[in-house]
Amino acid sequence: MEIGDSPRFLIAGLGNPGKRYARTRHNAGYLVADTLAGPILRMGQIPSVPSRGWVLQCESLVCPAQIAGVNVVIAKPLTFMNLSGEAVRLLLARYSLDARNLILAFDDLSLPFGRIRVRCRGSSGGHHGLESVIRSLETEEFIRLRLGIAEESMPADKAEFVLSDFPGDREQALGDMISRAANAAVMIVSDGIDKTMSVFNAPEKEKQL
Repeated sequence: MEIGDSPRFLIAGLGNPGKRYARTRHNAGYLVADTLAGPILRMGQIPSVPSRGWVLQCESLVCPAQIAGVNVVIAKPLTFMNLSGEAVRLLLARYSLDARNLILAFDDLSLPFGRIRVRCRGSSGGHHGLESVIRSLETEEFIRLRLGIAEESMPADKAEFVLSDFPGDREQALGDMISRAANAAVMIVSDGIDKTMSVFNAPEKEKQL
């Protein structure tokens, strides 16, 4: 089987296309997709092998790849954040995948900056991109990689905040968060959602004890 044939997962990172939005907080999902589609990627001992790079398909940029020997499709919807659901729906249909085989990466204002959280269902929590996906798929049953972008001091205008660039002094912390989220996506593919949640959500659980 060649890379890209009969993928088992769609890994979609949400964001907005164009240079204007490239480094904004709302594009954290795009950054995860870019990391997973990198030319040389080793998550622990698990190699990810991209094939042809990014191609245009179903209103998205897509990159067929293999993670731990499993064929996947990495995608960045180009419909802009608030209409992400249509592109995701088209991609799932194109590859004959169920919503449960979707791994969706996106920014989350309810999590502190740098924290990630893995979930297999849930409401939109006011995130318009996630809301669009739920509405288009008519289900909340898909895997989420939530990337924290909140700061201790938040402005009143949340829309302006999410469309602002990540601060330059947060580059290291941002890189660490994106890397952990990419590692979580790899573990979901290789080891399943339950193990991934136990590993990547553990620090958060410990703080609640």
